Amino acid sequence: MDTIYRIAICDDEAADRAFLSSLVKKWGSAKEAAVRVREFTSAENFLFHYAENKEYDILLLDIEMGDMDGISMAKKLRQDNLTIQIVFVTGYSDYIAEGYEVEALHYLLKPLKEEKLFTVLDRAARKLSANEKVLTLTSGGEMVRFPLNQLRYAEVYRNYVTLHEISDFTLKMTLGELEKHLDSRFFRAGRSLIVNLTRISRVTRKEIYLQDGTVLPLPRGVYEKLNRAIINME
Repeated sequence: MDTIYRIAICDDEAADRAFLSSLVKKWGSAKEAAVRVREFTSAENFLFHYAENKEYDILLLDIEMGDMDGISMAKKLRQDNLTIQIVFVTGYSDYIAEGYEVEALHYLLKPLKEEKLFTVLDRAARKLSANEKVLTLTSGGEMVRFPLNQLRYAEVYRNYVTLHEISDFTLKMTLGELEKHLDSRFFRAGRSLIVNLTRISRVTRKEIYLQDGTVLPLPRGVYEKLNRAIINME
C-alpha cells in the first residue's frame, strides 16, 4: 500500500459522517490503498484544524450546516488550495451551479449510493495523480517550474508564449514546443491558444469561459472538436 489518501468528511449529521467514513474505508481496501479519514462536525471545526494541518487530498463536504455553509467554506478553502478534490455530498440539489465556482469535482445527492461514491473517489484519485506532474521549461537561460494542473491556458504572440497560471510567465518558444510538455488535459484551440480542459466552465461557438471568469475567444471551426474533447476527458 504505497498510496495514502487523506480524506476529510465535514457533515453536521453524525449518522451521515459514520456512513461516509465506512464507505471511504471500504473504497480504500478495494483499491489496496491506505486511507486516513478524519471527521468534522462543522465548517468552522474543519477550518480551525485545517489552519494547522493542510495535508488533505479529498474533502467530502455537506452544504447546509450550522453558521457557515459548505459553499462558503469551500470558497475560503480555494483561496490557498487549488488541488484538494472537493466533493459535495448533500440532500439538496439547489446548489449545483455554485459548485462550479469552487471547482468542485462532483455533486452527490443523499441518500448516497456506494457505487456512485466509489466512481467519484476513483476520479479524485486520478486527478490527484495528474496534479503531481510538474512542468519544467527553460528558455533563454530562464527556468519556469510549477504544477501542470495550475496552468489555466497559454497563448502565443509572435515568438513568445505566455503561460497563465497563478502568476503569468512569458517565454521565447512556440506553442508547438510547449504542447510537447502537456498531457491530455490540454486542448489546442487554433494557432494561438492552448486551454486546460479541467478549467472550463462552459463553451459557446465564439468563446470559452473559464471557472475563474476569464473569457477566451474560440476560433471558427473549433467548437465541435473542443466539445468532444471535454466529453471524452476523464
